[in-house]
Amino acid sequence: MKNIKFLWNFMKGNRSRYMAAILSIGVATLFSLIGPLVIRITIDSVIGAEELNVSLAVKNIIEGIGGLGYLRNNLWIPALALVTFTILRGVFLFYKGKWSAQAAESVSKKMRDEVYDHLQHLPYQYHVNAEPGDLIQRCTSDVDTIRRFLATQFVEIGSALFMLVFSAYIMFSMDVKMTLVSLSLVPIIFGFSIVFFKKVKVAFKLTDEAEGSMSTTLQENLTGLRVVRAFGRQRYEVEKFEEKNRVNRDLTYKLIRLFAWYWSVSDLICMLQTGMVLIGGVYWTLMGNITLGTMVVFISYIGMLLWPIRQLGRVITDMGKAMVAIERLQEIMDEEKEEMEENGDQPIISGNISFKNLEFQYEEGKSILKNVSFEVKAGETLAILGATRAGKSTLMHLLARLFDYQKGSIKIDGRELRTIDKKWIRKNVGLILQEPFLFAKTIKDNIGLGKDIPTDEEIYDVSKVASIHEVITSFNQGYETLVGERGVSLSGGQKQRLAIARTLIANSPIIVFDDSLSAVDTETDASIRRALNQRANRATTFIISHRITTLAEADKIIVLDKGEVVQMGNHEELLKQPGLYKRIWDIQNSTEEEPVNKAVNK
Repeated sequence: MKNIKFLWNFMKGNRSRYMAAILSIGVATLFSLIGPLVIRITIDSVIGAEELNVSLAVKNIIEGIGGLGYLRNNLWIPALALVTFTILRGVFLFYKGKWSAQAAESVSKKMRDEVYDHLQHLPYQYHVNAEPGDLIQRCTSDVDTIRRFLATQFVEIGSALFMLVFSAYIMFSMDVKMTLVSLSLVPIIFGFSIVFFKKVKVAFKLTDEAEGSMSTTLQENLTGLRVVRAFGRQRYEVEKFEEKNRVNRDLTYKLIRLFAWYWSVSDLICMLQTGMVLIGGVYWTLMGNITLGTMVVFISYIGMLLWPIRQLGRVITDMGKAMVAIERLQEIMDEEKEEMEENGDQPIISGNISFKNLEFQYEEGKSILKNVSFEVKAGETLAILGATRAGKSTLMHLLARLFDYQKGSIKIDGRELRTIDKKWIRKNVGLILQEPFLFAKTIKDNIGLGKDIPTDEEIYDVSKVASIHEVITSFNQGYETLVGERGVSLSGGQKQRLAIARTLIANSPIIVFDDSLSAVDTETDASIRRALNQRANRATTFIISHRITTLAEADKIIVLDKGEVVQMGNHEELLKQPGLYKRIWDIQNSTEEEPVNKAVNK
């Protein structure tokens, strides 16, 4: 019921089209059933001598044409009637197909748009845990499964019902015993279809999940192609994909076996039903209980009736697939959107930031940050040093409100961070990650993403600050160079510098370098920091790094250990204190001096 309600909501605005399509299939069904009745009248009363056994309205039409004698001398008239009814049936089938297809395309577009929009507004943590390949399949393959069902099979349910109701009414009005024989096995076909539906729904869910897992493996491999080649892991990746593919194949085989059983058994039941009608019809015709024309009608109707009922298996199959697809989409739509506080404050941000007694944990009982307190003034540079999982990146994610802290306080220019609109704070905090993501666009387009309508001069200026301008101009196509998926055509350092330029063009009052200078050499690192310090509107800057030369020029340095601030001061002050900062300084200095000493000794 929940799935139907979910689908019904998406059908809003297209329900009238579906109703029109269903009515069209009803009228088309009616015209298809009239054809055998015309043949019956022609055989029994026009060619034969049976009394005309039809409604008063039909009698009046025949009398208006000229009566049975006139029709007997002009058999082209019944033939023309058959052709006319067939053409009318085709016209209504055309409109059924047109309206159902238009409605299905509109619903699927709406579905894609809303699911994609919902994904954009889900919390950061959801996307951290989600598998991209699976999400891609849900937004494409699953939506397409629903579209196919709505375009073809949805209205076919109406066709089967109309055919069953109309034909049963007409057959009962002609002969009750013959009708009971003709419909005796129909309930069995229905029951068999329902059993098949329950089994195939489970099988489709497993197949869909297996396909999603296979898509994720393929997406990961293509994304990490350089790593695979660098470590010579092609064989391992092929075997991993083969295993996923094998599981998908085995589950698909199970589906094929289910289909084979359904079609073979349903064929057997349908042939038995047709055989019973033939035997009973011939017997009662010879006995004089029914006319030859009546037997022809029953044989025609049972042929028309069994096909949509037999097709009910296909309809139910596609319905099962659609229900599974709807459930997978509903899982996304049931996820709560990130609370954005649309009515929150949007103050002018200068960059004075205060962290006080800050605590945060991803899981209950596992603290990542504990009692973190420090202050940064507008325009200052704060450097952060710490071991892996010390909470450095988490601290900056809290500042950008990708997560919300549980205890303590973060204030920007005296305002509590929780009260500031999330979109506004993210617009004013430029976050440069260690592994920057570049879109498969030109260099110019990637840098320009940081601003709505950037000028060429602005793009060139930030590229110079990021020490990437000369590299770009050395390319054959300059700023129009395509970087490929995820910037695959660029080196790690070039990607980082492009990401820096993209962030700088937004002119944010707060900039965070989350270990985003790690892939550039020391000279380029110093050049970027020097250019940043010389900018007219100097931003409050946070630098996360393990390179002491990068941290040394900061106004203030904090050292994090297991989520706590264990050291704080400037470079000179921290060198006088025993601790992590001095140990790393000594290690990095000794590493740099060793090759120099060796050269001097030679």
